[in-house]
Amino acid sequence: MIRQAGMKAFPPRLPDQPIFYPVTTQDYAVKIARDWNVPRSGVGYVTRFAVRRDMLDRYPVQEAGGRAHSEYWIPAEELDAFNAAIVGDIEVIQQFGGDSGAA
Repeated sequence: MIRQAGMKAFPPRLPDQPIFYPVTTQDYAVKIARDWNVPRSGVGYVTRFAVRRDMLDRYPVQEAGGRAHSEYWIPAEELDAFNAAIVGDIEVIQQFGGDSGAA
């Protein structure tokens, strides 16, 4: 869906996903992609993107189980504004599972 959006936006949240959780470190993103997403759906992606500071400043960084697991909590209804604040493209920097050969 990100590719369909020209690598410029994250897709709308599903009804059971009231929050979008962009994480702050690549290590945490790898853990989610490899350890949670692959067993759940067969593939996990690590993305990198830049967001205007004025948008991020609206949301305090949250710790989800410790300092190594920091993330922003973006309400689903604010995802369009968040997407509009993305600077440049969303890059896929790692893939686990699927046809990547990595698991």
